[in-house]
Amino acid sequence: MLSVVSGNTPEARSRALDVLLRAAPDAVVLSISVQGDGNRGYPCVQRIVTSDDDALRDELCRAGTGDPAVIVRQDLEAIARRSPRPHVVLSLPENLDAAALLASLWQPPPGRTPTAHHYDLAATTMGVDPGRFLSDLRCVHRSAPFFGPGRHTAPVTLAEAAARQVEAAGTLVLRPGQDPADGRRQGVRALLGHLNPSATVLAGDSDDADALKALVNPDPRWAEANPAERLDPVLAPVRRRGVDQGMMSVLWRSRRPVHPERLADSLPKLMSGVVRSRGHLWLGTRPRSVVSWRSAGGHLELREAGDWLQDGDASAWRAASPQRRTLASWFWDEYYGERRNEIVFTGTGLDQDGLRRILDATLLDDRELSHGVEAWAGLPDPLLGAPAPGVPTDN
Repeated sequence: MLSVVSGNTPEARSRALDVLLRAAPDAVVLSISVQGDGNRGYPCVQRIVTSDDDALRDELCRAGTGDPAVIVRQDLEAIARRSPRPHVVLSLPENLDAAALLASLWQPPPGRTPTAHHYDLAATTMGVDPGRFLSDLRCVHRSAPFFGPGRHTAPVTLAEAAARQVEAAGTLVLRPGQDPADGRRQGVRALLGHLNPSATVLAGDSDDADALKALVNPDPRWAEANPAERLDPVLAPVRRRGVDQGMMSVLWRSRRPVHPERLADSLPKLMSGVVRSRGHLWLGTRPRSVVSWRSAGGHLELREAGDWLQDGDASAWRAASPQRRTLASWFWDEYYGERRNEIVFTGTGLDQDGLRRILDATLLDDRELSHGVEAWAGLPDPLLGAPAPGVPTDN
């Protein structure tokens, strides 16, 4: 069994680890810290093992420079060689992208034994300090390194890092509150519920036996989509229905391409009150590309994130996740294929109908649509700029 623990502060991570070890006191704890070298090379990865096995501690308690996913995979394999079915708790720092790390572990290089051969995967448990979480979610003027697999790391805003941590977790452990009626605490719980509707929220002093047992059992949600498949940008973003403490989520979906200039002009009004948004776009200037949409706090990031599936491209269909293939078949259009827009907006006081009207007004109208993809490529695009020379613009 592999359980993963993270936290938005060291204290929050320790609190989550304590909760998990109450359910699995004999587990081996593999604690990781990651530090960049300042030269954009591989980071330094420090490992500390907590175990009754002295030889295992001597073998693995060390620092090394390299790909964090490769180092962690080797350590997990070393532990598995000493025990046929070990239970390992992987404790990750707040500057390591847990979702990307697990995706890499579950997609081993050719010739290597998959991590899934040795370990079932439990839900990721994250400790949340509410005050720090709210502070980070408002911080878009500072960036921080967010390490994933590979040599380099792209800095992200503190708001983006905070949101990704919460969205990657299956269980969220809050600091025990002194006053159950604390408004900020209830507000944070409501926000966490909208950012990650499928997560279980526990207090750090919880004695819920069923909830603790779930922390150390295989998470059935991994059977629906493994860690790598969950990163597919075209998977439908999850939306929680209803309003809680003023927090709500709104889904917008459309089967027409977006005019990038009209979208750019609408952003100030569109993003008012939005705390987090996720999804993907079909931009008229990028007919082949899935454009990922991700905002946290007041910062919006758009980027090309792979291609739409094409009819007859068998290799691309085989490489796509089962969920992606199912969604593509469900939404397939004879001419436009799987192309569509899907974004979930989460925030306070959102006007659902007004938000959808703003976005609908950014779509190409019938006249623009009739001009075809070659004409769309010439639309002004202040969001991603003009397509690179030589990039195909046809279907």
